[in-house]
Amino acid sequence: MPVNLPADIKGLTDEEVLLSREKSGSNTRAVSGKEGPWRLLLNLFKEPMVVLLFAASALYLVSGETGDAIFLASAIVLVSAISLYQDTRSRNALEKLEAYTQPSSRVVRNGQLIEIPADQLVVGDYLVAEEGTLVAADGLIRYAHDFTVNESILTGESLPVAKDTTQPAVFQGTTVVSGLAIAEVTAIGARTELGRIGESLQNIREEKTPLETQVGSFVRKMVILGAIVFALVWAVHFVRSGQLLDSLLKALTLAMSILPEEIPVAFTSFMALGAWRLMRMGIVVRQMKTVETLGSASIICTDKTGTLTENRMQLARLYTPAKGQIVTLDQAGADESGLIRTAMWASEPLPFDPMEIALHRAYGERTQADERPDWKLVHEYPLGGRPPMMTHVFQQSDGQRIIAAKGAPEAMLAVSDLSETEKKEVLAALQEMSAEGFRVLGVGESTFSGDAYPERQQDLPFRFLGLVGFYDPPKANIPDVLHAFYDAGISVKIITGDNALTTRAIARQVGFRGWEHGLSGDELMQLSDNELKEKALTTSVFTRMFPDAKLRVVNALKASQQVVAMTGDGVNDGPALKAAHIGIAMGKKGTEIARQAASLILLEDDLARMVDAVAMGRRIYTNLKKAIRYIISIHIPIILTVSLPLFLGWKFPDIFSPVHIIFLELIMGPTCSIVYENEPLERNAMQEPPRPFSETFFRGNELILSIIQGILISVSTLGAYQYGLIHDFGEAETRTLVFIVLIAANVFLTLVNRSFYYSFITTLGYKNRLVPLVLGITILLTVLLLTVPPLARFFGFILPDVSLAAGGIAAGFVSVVWLEGWKAFRRLRG
Repeated sequence: MPVNLPADIKGLTDEEVLLSREKSGSNTRAVSGKEGPWRLLLNLFKEPMVVLLFAASALYLVSGETGDAIFLASAIVLVSAISLYQDTRSRNALEKLEAYTQPSSRVVRNGQLIEIPADQLVVGDYLVAEEGTLVAADGLIRYAHDFTVNESILTGESLPVAKDTTQPAVFQGTTVVSGLAIAEVTAIGARTELGRIGESLQNIREEKTPLETQVGSFVRKMVILGAIVFALVWAVHFVRSGQLLDSLLKALTLAMSILPEEIPVAFTSFMALGAWRLMRMGIVVRQMKTVETLGSASIICTDKTGTLTENRMQLARLYTPAKGQIVTLDQAGADESGLIRTAMWASEPLPFDPMEIALHRAYGERTQADERPDWKLVHEYPLGGRPPMMTHVFQQSDGQRIIAAKGAPEAMLAVSDLSETEKKEVLAALQEMSAEGFRVLGVGESTFSGDAYPERQQDLPFRFLGLVGFYDPPKANIPDVLHAFYDAGISVKIITGDNALTTRAIARQVGFRGWEHGLSGDELMQLSDNELKEKALTTSVFTRMFPDAKLRVVNALKASQQVVAMTGDGVNDGPALKAAHIGIAMGKKGTEIARQAASLILLEDDLARMVDAVAMGRRIYTNLKKAIRYIISIHIPIILTVSLPLFLGWKFPDIFSPVHIIFLELIMGPTCSIVYENEPLERNAMQEPPRPFSETFFRGNELILSIIQGILISVSTLGAYQYGLIHDFGEAETRTLVFIVLIAANVFLTLVNRSFYYSFITTLGYKNRLVPLVLGITILLTVLLLTVPPLARFFGFILPDVSLAAGGIAAGFVSVVWLEGWKAFRRLRG
């Protein structure tokens, strides 16, 4: 298809691009706050657990216990390596996301219009900026038509600013509101106006999400508790023994057992890796907080064109008042050819919209002499009005003009010269075409002399030429997608600018619930806020919607405590996408403004990916809860097993030392942050209703259940302790038995907590290769500690006989397996 570029704009050649890049660099800015390996390593030594390990290691060294000091120093290296590994995984995932969210730009190079990533722009490029895009570099306008930009990011002024060759400066980061311009790039990257103020923008801290706040609050409380217990244990032990260093070691041991440093690591890992998994599925996460919101989505508001339909617009039906009948493209005569020609002139010279592309294609196929290179766009009325229309004025060098308009049929009829009888005939044809599912536009032409164009396009005198109908078939997978949403308890609403008849026809074809009843944008705006809250919940089809109406629907649903996901692709969708809890932009047909306003981007414009995204959101949230409940449950027996013998004055008060605690921490870390993160979606997850967004992460009943798990494991470990005392076991034998019980309980707890609904036997069939790997390593290391003499001596263990080991394993199993009865009760009740 020929592109109507100005003849004097050829753009840079490939060689000139390379020279410019070598001279001026790339269109990127250095981002502050990105931490290198040394900075990450330095941050590790601010972590409470690492500080405690350093302190314990130093105390052992001072007290002459070199072996323990070396072990704890080695543990510091191991803990740091695990933390760096997790951090690197998270950062790599985020860097890949950044690459995917890189905006693209259209430029003229070698005389051709091409699309490139915005970071490949160079000084001297000719950048094409059109409605719905972000300006990707600073430049000077060389060609423009009714071009306006929003410069609020730089000036704070929200009103559009008109730009042309007399006011030529455009700036990176500004938004094109209307029209089209070609600008020569003069500055890129850090040298742009936006780049100069980039540091202040980067220093703006994002507000923490509710889940992040809850997790942070919980960890802070545990740290404070650890500090209090540390002081208390040190004081008690020092008063009893009078030994300063030994008292500090005992206090540090208990502080280590209390500190839940795995929780923030697990939270960060789950969110970053969840976003990375979504990216691999074709869903780009632009805002990390969206990952935790996905599982709460209760309503999805979707566009029709390109979302429910294929977005393969084909010109299929034509109607002219002169002929008075609807015809196919093959039946088109001279009147219909004129209709196609005018509709093409009413489209953008560089078409982006699928319908405009179809009109250009149809014109090109039917004309013998292409007129497009001979005419110049001299004036443009962008899409506007309710319902909307748009008008273009083209002119030849001899002064001849073409004034062509297209838009909603109702808009064109309102400004046309037809009689009431003729309007009724057109409306009847419109109803017939719409009822068959065609997307219909009205087309008109006008005449005007002089250059003082009316301010409003509706003030021009129009002659109505006819209707053009496009067919965009429903996507084959949409019925299955809708059923998946309905099964998951998620309501679906259509919000479209199309008319009611066309929308209902498509909705009926795909099995959309509630297609029979709808509400138009104008009707919606007449409702009060309270009336709209009720209507928004009960209405499923919203037609002839405009930006303010879309925004009101989203806000009304949010006011009803719904978690709203909203799909969109155009400039007019920006406010609603920004307002929704989950704004979803289309990666292919979406404008840059829509993509920047959204929190998710569907790379393939496929709504089925949103089913996957919701499932992933539920999976991440559920698995994070499993991890944190595991951490709570396993920390309680460690805390009680270390503290109670000391406080109660039992025979062996130092049953566990820092080396035992750090060994247990090294086992628990990978379990919570690696094993549970890799757990698959549970079978019933997409048949459950969405969780309320206001739901507290640490719900009372769940927290109580985790505490009960921890207490019962503690009963087993302390019961084993007392069993050893009753049977006159020595300290090493008692410690060995207690350790076996705790390790066995940890292994079984990992398996049992993989689901709080299905039995652990069922979950053994889940595909997670890390479960046998991590548990196998845990068991192997435990066997080595008990059977290899040097290791056993170092940890204060003995080689247990078979009956003692079996008894410890059985005690650990019994302390955890009771949960299976509770899960069976849930299944029976469910």
